[in-house]
Amino acid sequence: MSIKTDSRHLYLQVIDEIKRDIENGKYKEKEKLPSEFQLSKQLGVSRATLREALRILEEDNIVNRRHGVGTFVNPKPVFSSGIEQLTSVTHMIEQSGKSAGSQYLSTEIIDPTNEDKRKFGPKRMNQLAKIERVRTADDQPVVFCIDKIPENYIPMDRVHKSDSIFRLMEEYANKRVAYAVTYIEAIGYHDRIYDILNCHPEQTLLLLKQMHYTEDDEPVLYSANYFRSDMFSFHVLRKRLY
Repeated sequence: MSIKTDSRHLYLQVIDEIKRDIENGKYKEKEKLPSEFQLSKQLGVSRATLREALRILEEDNIVNRRHGVGTFVNPKPVFSSGIEQLTSVTHMIEQSGKSAGSQYLSTEIIDPTNEDKRKFGPKRMNQLAKIERVRTADDQPVVFCIDKIPENYIPMDRVHKSDSIFRLMEEYANKRVAYAVTYIEAIGYHDRIYDILNCHPEQTLLLLKQMHYTEDDEPVLYSANYFRSDMFSFHVLRKRLY
């Protein structure tokens, strides 16, 4: 081990060392790492340095720290996508060789809240269709979805027969989604969603909040998608501006 001879900050070296041990199979998926005392002794660093490394590894979803229990290696995400690509959940699941499906929990017509009116503005609307569903991969729940759409843009009697809200809206109202503005958040424990997705209480979810627009910049669909972070990862290509 060359931690002490490396000129970088110690916690960065610890991160690299733990990553290598995971990649080499020393620590396997879902396996508990040695205690902080043992691990800091093995690596020859202070517990404060180790804790900083573990904090960053947890932020990167490589490990999961459970209070009073220990630190565990997270499974590698099964599904991965560039966030700059507007890729459907169905496509992501099928690209991994699994069978995509949907379980509808509720469909209803609701009055828009002030927040809904702001999101869909300046378009004025009387009511929204609200659809809640669970997306599955080989019948395993992986994403919880909440979609809101102007009620005259989608046929409520056909919603349960289609896996693609995009396609249904395009066929029924001739509204084609061209792009979306997306915000990503890490979400902690939520009783209902964690139960639906069969998540461990200390596991995080990735929430993608997206407003979808047509080529004419008309807002037509707002979605809040809760992804299991042990199943999905997202990345983005960033280019340097000169």
